Amino acid sequence: MKKIIKNLRVKDVFILILCVGLIVAQVWFDLQLPKYMMKITTLLESNLTTVETIVKTGALMLLCSIGSVASSVLVGLLVSRLATGFAMRLRANIFNTIQSFSIEQIKKFSTSSLITRTTNDVMHVQQVISMGLQAMIKAPIIAVWAISEMSSTNWQCSIATGIAVTILLTTLAITGSIALPKFKQMQTLTDNINLASQENLQGVRVIRAFNAENYEQSKFNKVNNKLTKTGLFTSRIMGILNPMMSFVMSSLSLSIYIIGAILINNIKIIDGSSIALRQTAFGEIMGFSSYASQVIMAFMMMTMIFIILPRASVSAKRIAEVLNTKTSITDGAFSGETSLKGVIEFENVSFKYPDADECILENISFKCNKGDVVAFIGSTGSGKSTLINLVPRFYDATQGRVLVDGIDVKDYNLKTLRNKIGYISQRAVLFSGSVSENISFGELSNKNITDEDIDEALSIACASNFVSKMQDKKDSFISRGGTNISGGQKQRLSIARAIARKPEILIFDDSFSALDFKTDRKLRNNLDKHLNETTRLIVAQRIGTIKNANLIIVLDEGKVVGQGTHNELINTCDVYKEIALSQLSEEEITNGTK
Repeated sequence: MKKIIKNLRVKDVFILILCVGLIVAQVWFDLQLPKYMMKITTLLESNLTTVETIVKTGALMLLCSIGSVASSVLVGLLVSRLATGFAMRLRANIFNTIQSFSIEQIKKFSTSSLITRTTNDVMHVQQVISMGLQAMIKAPIIAVWAISEMSSTNWQCSIATGIAVTILLTTLAITGSIALPKFKQMQTLTDNINLASQENLQGVRVIRAFNAENYEQSKFNKVNNKLTKTGLFTSRIMGILNPMMSFVMSSLSLSIYIIGAILINNIKIIDGSSIALRQTAFGEIMGFSSYASQVIMAFMMMTMIFIILPRASVSAKRIAEVLNTKTSITDGAFSGETSLKGVIEFENVSFKYPDADECILENISFKCNKGDVVAFIGSTGSGKSTLINLVPRFYDATQGRVLVDGIDVKDYNLKTLRNKIGYISQRAVLFSGSVSENISFGELSNKNITDEDIDEALSIACASNFVSKMQDKKDSFISRGGTNISGGQKQRLSIARAIARKPEILIFDDSFSALDFKTDRKLRNNLDKHLNETTRLIVAQRIGTIKNANLIIVLDEGKVVGQGTHNELINTCDVYKEIALSQLSEEEITNGTK
């Protein structure tokens, strides 16, 4: 919770103090009303009262009402501004924290949960500030102040009020203790709803192809019904509070009037002084009734707090869990220029996930110089993608060192390191916007990418042809995820995006899989021709894609079982030869052609 409160600025603290002052003023104005009511009631019972006296007292009562309304409006405006600004900064803080997470930390929380925490949970915290802050400050002040005023007026009525308050506090404690665990469940169930919706939208083509709409509907209904049942349970529990408040309020008012009637009836009229005493008692009972209403109103505000605070408390803990998580990928200090360019070296590198018992990679060592093409091949799950993800520090090596241009990647400032790298992910990712915006993605934080750079990158990536045929060419709109273009086109645009940055190192994580053989060969020829001084790391399944690499590293169960050129590995590495024979004929392997 402290981490969340830190999002308050000095200006916000000042607004908060001002709000407290205005709320105290509002309570003072509200508690003056019963006093004037007592006075007016007494004056009306007196035969000596003039209209002028009553009007004067009524005018003071009206001024107090206006003061209360003005204070309330000002508090509402200030609190709304405070809550909105606080929520905005909190969302930004969460987003920035998530941006610094490693891939494994994002997987730990899950995407759906992080989305819920950034939106739904922040909304609940905002709601507490905008709606609950006034109640949390105002309710205790009203209750204590009004009860102190009442205790000096009539002890019999004070006892009745004390009994009512005890009943209300007991009810609040019981309902709160039952509802709080359910609120925790509801946030987790909301995560599940988001996960089910996300999976359904991402896999919509597969779902329709397999006629699995009913199956997915049943899965969604299961989590939806569970959330609905939990929500109904908490609503029913909290729903007890309002009728209980109404019952206690009505009972207290009735008790006060009964006690007042008995007290007034016991005052026997003997002379003028007894008449005045009876008139005063009548006024006190009316004022006491108003004070009692203020006390009950305070507890009704507390009821609202008990409805929104438990869920907001759970949300705050979930938000704090994200904010308090320290990223496992810490920023290094080095941000200068290096004498070496495009040199990568792995020194006895091993890697395993935090919760895993066995290493994914073991004792990986190799070196590539500027302009080298190093390829990685192996069976599914052999650790190829994990290995190249160590270079841009999506993960950190458990043992050993990964050096880029002679410096350990852990010593680099992350922005400096990643500005050296052009990364093409295994799953082509495009963002909503134009073709140009996707190619120059990250321009502000990286390098100034011109129209000439975009045209050159599209040409090298064999994407110029299909982009020129689009309606608005480079200004054509790409939908989120690139759903309005083919898989091969997405891969080529992803490759063009990396090339446009003119990096020292290009990393291809199985980025040619959706390309036909002709386009694959043409693209590789373009890379050799135009980017012959750029170091390239290539993960691929096709022998044809990597056979001309300067160095091919064969992985099997996280270990290097072969290193060398295509011709060397054919004669020395059984695993590589087996992969080659599954794709090429003996004659093609022997002749060194496809």
